[in-house]
Amino acid sequence: MKPDMLPFTCSEEADMGYYDVIQPVDGVATYDGDFTAWAFDQARRLRALQSNDIDVAHVAEEIEDRGKEEVARLESFLRLIILHMLKWDYQPNRRSRSWRNSVMIQRKHAAKHLKKNPSLKHVLDQEFGDAYEVARLEAIDETGLPDRIFPETNPYTFDTIMNRELRLDDPE
Repeated sequence: MKPDMLPFTCSEEADMGYYDVIQPVDGVATYDGDFTAWAFDQARRLRALQSNDIDVAHVAEEIEDRGKEEVARLESFLRLIILHMLKWDYQPNRRSRSWRNSVMIQRKHAAKHLKKNPSLKHVLDQEFGDAYEVARLEAIDETGLPDRIFPETNPYTFDTIMNRELRLDDPE
């Protein structure tokens, strides 16, 4: 392993717990191989520098924020899939191509995002849970249905939201 490509390690200075779980799948954090893991690794490395020429704290924070944005993008893709699946399942008489297309497009975005940032698999369960909580609230608001209609506990698995076929002619 090259010295400039050391394995990603955790930092006690990190917030939101991402340093504890976002690590490259293959043990090496590279810009092109896994941007999210690379961003957290570079932020940690910058914080370890002692230089008067660089505003290390702010540069590291900005790079780390880019990594956090990738986590937020994943949650957003999942939230939109879940929102439209909730509406699909709990308002079958209002099903539309628009809802189905939204699910299909967001699935593509989520899959591509996870492929480009495999370290996000380490936070998938947490982001999936967070996405459901927000999607449920949005579904309650958008449908006008009572909140008791939508389960408080996520009824979907990741595999379900990514693969279940949605057919307009399906009575279920």
